[in-house]
Amino acid sequence: MHPDPDFHRPDITLPRRAGLGFKAEHFADALTAPVGFYEIHAENYLGAGGAPHAMLTRLRADHALSVHGVGLSIGGAGPLDRAHLARVKALVDRYQPESFSEHLAWSSHGAAWLNDLLPLPYTDETLARICAHIDAVQSALGRPMLLENPATYVTFAASTWSETDFLREIVRRTGCGLLLDINNVFVSATNHRSDPRGYLAEFPLAAVGEIHLAGHEAEDLPDGPLLIDSHSRPVADPVWALYAEVIARTGPLPTLIEWDNDVPAFAVLADEARRADRVMEGARHVAVA
Repeated sequence: MHPDPDFHRPDITLPRRAGLGFKAEHFADALTAPVGFYEIHAENYLGAGGAPHAMLTRLRADHALSVHGVGLSIGGAGPLDRAHLARVKALVDRYQPESFSEHLAWSSHGAAWLNDLLPLPYTDETLARICAHIDAVQSALGRPMLLENPATYVTFAASTWSETDFLREIVRRTGCGLLLDINNVFVSATNHRSDPRGYLAEFPLAAVGEIHLAGHEAEDLPDGPLLIDSHSRPVADPVWALYAEVIARTGPLPTLIEWDNDVPAFAVLADEARRADRVMEGARHVAVA
């Protein structure tokens, strides 16, 4: 395991509690629920006004906010879309969120937009390109960003870096932080028949500013299960177990419950958040003892 002595926790001011993704249908419940923070997808709020901004303005008045981008195509082969980045900057300037994050993935090629987060080979070339893109984003926003590890379904023969070393080098070169999605770790490890605990042992946890937890779907294939990062179910027990092990090492960290498809009643989401809070409270008690 790498000790990462030169890494420091990113300067993220989200409460070290559980948060939820904000859904318009839950607006009334969200205003008064004892939730640590709310997260929005940036691309849902790039317009100038209307009901989405009216609700978000009201929510922001009393709650910490995380903005999670899904469209900057940080891993794309071409240059960043400067118009899109400018709209994201306007959103961040408007609401001054405690955190901004994006994905280690690509979603556009030239003028073509692909509504997905696609994988990329871990090579020196892609490393340099991603670091340049992160530098551009951080310069435009005037703040550090967090980069999320992906859920993957293929690997590339061309890769010359492990994913954990690739992320560690990105942090070293750019000064960004990391968003550790533990469901993505479990999904990828299961799909590639590898060990999620071995992956987490190599992950630069000192650079993590936020954690994501989500549910997944499973399909049975002839050579074993294929997991899909669907965000449509409760967090699975093996993911909860990995989360508890990470929190035992890091102490409490801002933790988002992601549930974006087949969204249940607010009470169901709140129960998931309370479970994460209980894990963090257990870690606090151990630290005190």
